Amino acid sequence: MMKSKAFLRRSLLFFLIAIVAMIPFVNQEEPLFIQASDERTETAYVGDMSLAEKMEVILANERLDGAVTGVTVRHAETGEILFAENGDTRLHPASNMKLLTAAAALETLGADYRFRTEVLTDGRKTGAVLQGNLYLKGKGDPTLLKADLDQFAKDLKVQGIRNIKGNLVGDDTWYDDVRLSQDLNWSDEPFYTGAQVSALTLSPNEDYDAGTVIVEVTPAKKAKGKALVSVSPKTDYVKIVNRTKMVSAGETKQITIEREHGSNRIIVEGNMPVDGTLSRSWASVWEPTGYALEVFRSALNEQGIKFIGKSEEKFEAAPEHAQVLVTKDSMPLSELLIPFMKLSNNGHGEVLTKEMGKVVHGEGSWDKGLEVMGDVVAELGVNQDTILLRDGSGMSHKNLIPSNDLTELLFEAQNKSWFPAFHHSLPVAGISERLVGGTLRNRMTTEPTKGNVTAKTGSITGVSTLSGYVTSLDGEELIFSILINNYLGSSGNMQAIENEIATMLAGHEFLE
Repeated sequence: MMKSKAFLRRSLLFFLIAIVAMIPFVNQEEPLFIQASDERTETAYVGDMSLAEKMEVILANERLDGAVTGVTVRHAETGEILFAENGDTRLHPASNMKLLTAAAALETLGADYRFRTEVLTDGRKTGAVLQGNLYLKGKGDPTLLKADLDQFAKDLKVQGIRNIKGNLVGDDTWYDDVRLSQDLNWSDEPFYTGAQVSALTLSPNEDYDAGTVIVEVTPAKKAKGKALVSVSPKTDYVKIVNRTKMVSAGETKQITIEREHGSNRIIVEGNMPVDGTLSRSWASVWEPTGYALEVFRSALNEQGIKFIGKSEEKFEAAPEHAQVLVTKDSMPLSELLIPFMKLSNNGHGEVLTKEMGKVVHGEGSWDKGLEVMGDVVAELGVNQDTILLRDGSGMSHKNLIPSNDLTELLFEAQNKSWFPAFHHSLPVAGISERLVGGTLRNRMTTEPTKGNVTAKTGSITGVSTLSGYVTSLDGEELIFSILINNYLGSSGNMQAIENEIATMLAGHEFLE
């Protein structure tokens, strides 16, 4: 729909609404679009409205006053734009940026691409003693777990190593040493959503939030003293400062968990009642290379492998002649996309960006990675003159892309051999299984959207987005993108409007 016709369409719609409101059996206090809650996705409209007319009713919602909303709907088979409102307006995509990152990574690296971690030495084994340094070299794997480091230690023990006369060295030189993307807010940095990026890093569990630890707070047995605090994986790399206070049963629980900027002191504060429930938070670490190395040292100790003589922990590149002792390859990219896209894992977006730069230009940096991403999405129909790429996750408030371009990318992606993996990685509306429904598991939970809408969510302050695929009631495959910016209300209000649009598309019938 052309922008110049918007006022005429709205005027006609409001005229029709006024006439219909005079009919006795219509309750004029009810909106034309009826959606009692997110659990009920049936819609009702006056008459046989066209797609554009229905969309205009939704976008006339007063909750959008003062916001800027870009919406585009395309036919998935032909690519024809069926509706566009502010479709050429550059807007912040939030985590819809991950659509570009995933598509570019699949095109550049391939669905079978794996990250490798290596254990090397520059020395030789004499009896049970390794005479030389032991290197832990990361090549970007965000899925490395403590269990993998434990296995490395076991494998070294099987090779007969009991003592190491040398240093333990962390090699993170696969990427540059810039840890945070250029626009990441200072206030986001202590949390898992803003974790530092290193080629050598560690995840605390199978959500694979690399560069973080899990902090849990549980009640003590008595209403005095402090609550119990634990860290996973267990490590001395972070220091817990426990400032909690146990209170009587029935009192309000109020617990905060936050790492101090520039250090690995994690401050835990607040009241925990005796009958309180678990509080859990993922806290980012300061300098993830050291974190991985510290946990590896503990794994070696657990296997009885000791460092003897003068030994230090260092951070430098392994020499070219170093011998590989043990390796571990990550899951393929097609599988990594599941936690990346379903759970909207920011760290994965940034790692993939740097990895593309490393593979294509030999430099694991944001600048080179974003250069690759820009080139790839241009091949997928995105006009590079209309976008601004600043990171791979969407955390930046400077990323810009129009909804028309997002839907063009989603259209062109269908023709790629990697599209099944790409489509499979998207959250599926209303499916409660976490690694299927992802960030849409509690949204649009009934027909016609449940199991039908597959789309990427996005949310940062003042921004909410939803872009993906849906099948209409009469079987037409559609592509849509909704970008809501400059909104000052709750994210729930923005999501409700996105749900309304997606539900309308799923329930729409195209008239002959």
